[in-house]
Amino acid sequence: MTPTAALQGAIARLKSAGIPDPARDARLLLAHALGVASDRLTLALHDPFPEDAQQRFSALIEAREARHPVSHLLGRRGFWGRDFIVSRDVLDPRPDTEALIAEALKAPFTKVLDLGTGSGAILLTLLAESPQSQGTGVDLSPAALTVARANADALNLTDRATLTPSDWFTNVTGSFDLIVSNPPYIAEAEIPSLAPEVREHEPHMALTPGGDGLAAYRIIAAQAAAFMTPNARLILEIGPTQGAAVAQLLQDHGFETPRILPDLDQRDRVVSTRLPR
Repeated sequence: MTPTAALQGAIARLKSAGIPDPARDARLLLAHALGVASDRLTLALHDPFPEDAQQRFSALIEAREARHPVSHLLGRRGFWGRDFIVSRDVLDPRPDTEALIAEALKAPFTKVLDLGTGSGAILLTLLAESPQSQGTGVDLSPAALTVARANADALNLTDRATLTPSDWFTNVTGSFDLIVSNPPYIAEAEIPSLAPEVREHEPHMALTPGGDGLAAYRIIAAQAAAFMTPNARLILEIGPTQGAAVAQLLQDHGFETPRILPDLDQRDRVVSTRLPR
């Protein structure tokens, strides 16, 4: 069997399984099985197909048919121009979250705190884009922090990134001129409607706090000011229907009138505010 024939068969299998973009996924998985870059796959399609690569590809397609995320099968996910190690212990970094990065980079910062850091994608991206900065990432999950540390090491950022187990602010010390977070915000009632890749393979605690999905924002709004320097910024990712509620929580705790910012699909995605001067 040639790689071309295997690819055609895999696309048909994934299409029958209801995978949204079967051709894209099959090509990524074939490149991974062959050990070539995805943008070089076309050059390898008519080469011999080693038996071990065939076996790897078959196993990958079977897993994708079962709705395992492509990122978990590859072990990585691209974000802001860099690859991040991912696993089922962390949320995949998503393009929506790049709206938070863009907002954070609009002004300089020297000390950043990332609450619920997960893979570390937000914290490490900000540190990589701001070489003069130091950062702290906290997470309640030891497994997530293991992934974040691996990413910090891969990006040569271990000297500027402190990764600490903490239930939100419990083990946080010091003051920061930027606090960011992509907290769990999906309402409990919305979980059954999520795609199987998310619902069954990403960590439940990172998806939802239960209830109305706003529990983390209540904690952050109430406690963040104690860890912020004067005029520091607070930037939060939100669900597309949560802007007004999160903005009100922040105003109720003395923050400046928040701005609600869209993602690339023009859905509300980020709430940005400051401590008053």
